[in-house]
Amino acid sequence: MSVAPPLHPVPADPRSPDGERYGLVAIVLHWLLAAMIVTSLGVGLYMTGLPFSPQRLKLYNWHKWAGITILVLSALRLLWRLVHRPPPIPAHVLAAMPRWQLAGYRVSHALMYLLFFAVPLFGWAYTSGLGIPVVWFGLLPLPDFVPVDKDFAEAILKPLHKGSAFTLAGVTLLHVAAALKHHFIDRDGLLKRMWPGPRKESAG
Repeated sequence: MSVAPPLHPVPADPRSPDGERYGLVAIVLHWLLAAMIVTSLGVGLYMTGLPFSPQRLKLYNWHKWAGITILVLSALRLLWRLVHRPPPIPAHVLAAMPRWQLAGYRVSHALMYLLFFAVPLFGWAYTSGLGIPVVWFGLLPLPDFVPVDKDFAEAILKPLHKGSAFTLAGVTLLHVAAALKHHFIDRDGLLKRMWPGPRKESAG
């Protein structure tokens, strides 16, 4: 996911020093998780329209592997964030944000973290309910998440997985739109906090 540079460079602001950027581990986990989620959502939409075939089975297996990987990355990201506090939002950005934007920022981030876990867990449960084992990358068999119950899986777990995935897609689009607004319209340098690049000091 690349973002073109603004037409005019964002001016340096003494209230937003380089030290207020996220640390390298947080940045890597953020972009790796973003790439996995976007790719998995795309594959999920594509594979459901395919007729039954070896290609569809292959994509379903990849989708399940990606889901478990997203679950692991989400756990690592959450643990890292609990141990390493994120840098505070610069004062000049907070001062320019209406209360509803700040509330939306906090709610959307909390919802994203919840969905990072909910979507793959519902998918894992759905697969287990169908009686289909999950073998991570074809090497590590995972235990069944729920007892086999195909009716329950189709009626409850499948809609939960699908609905939470679409919700995550919507929240992700809002997150991207907000980041681009801060970068191109507000020009407040907020996106640079999570952008890879050289740094003077680490910050969580």
